[in-house]
Amino acid sequence: MYFFLCNLSLADLCFSTNIVPQALVHLLSRKKVISFTRCAAQLLLFLIFGCTQCALLAVMSYDRYVAICNPLHYPSIMTWKVCVQLATGSWTSGILVSVVDTTFTLRLPYRGSNSIAHFFCEAPALLILASTDTHTSEMAIFLMGVVILLIPVSLILVSYGRIIVTVVKMKSAAGRLKAFSTCSSHLLVVIIFYGSAIVTYMTPKSSKEQEKLVSVFYAVVTPMLNPLLYSLRNKDVKGALRKIATKNFSCRRGISC
Repeated sequence: MYFFLCNLSLADLCFSTNIVPQALVHLLSRKKVISFTRCAAQLLLFLIFGCTQCALLAVMSYDRYVAICNPLHYPSIMTWKVCVQLATGSWTSGILVSVVDTTFTLRLPYRGSNSIAHFFCEAPALLILASTDTHTSEMAIFLMGVVILLIPVSLILVSYGRIIVTVVKMKSAAGRLKAFSTCSSHLLVVIIFYGSAIVTYMTPKSSKEQEKLVSVFYAVVTPMLNPLLYSLRNKDVKGALRKIATKNFSCRRGISC
């Protein structure tokens, strides 16, 4: 679990670093300009790290399925080699999907307006500016969305379906609570990230303001929440927080620190 969390944290960090600094610069400056090359690079990197997160969340649901439904066989199933292969496959699928989406977006001619109604370079926002028919590109991006969004979501639903069946059969209430507790953080992240991404890439076009609002969730909010959601479920982290809180309380009461 922690190995996959490290990969997810790396993807989150790169994901936010690629978008937020430039967005803050534009927010604080009067001249909001980005070159076509930098816009293309931002689009490519955004898709790589975003698509990789999609695959990693599906892999993590499988990891939770094995841990809860086959606990005795977990060490033999989720070996170090298998974990590395699953992580490598997640990054590879993210790169392949992002290259296809970026290629179909940037191959179009952009000879008209160059004002992007967004806070970063995203495929739907760029396609609006194309000076030709974008149907082929939109279909290609939609199909890639099926691959990297709907297929992982299906795997997650199957994994959690089997987890629920296994947990319901448990005789111990404490065991059921512990099993659901280990999945709650991951499930919450999945709902926020996939929900907003599917709304953007898999549904009919909505208003520009709505698209920007939804994009904030998976571009800024989710990467910010991931460390909090996962760390606060960790016993060691909670124990350290309790020690800090107890120490601060003792210091305020004049007890030697």
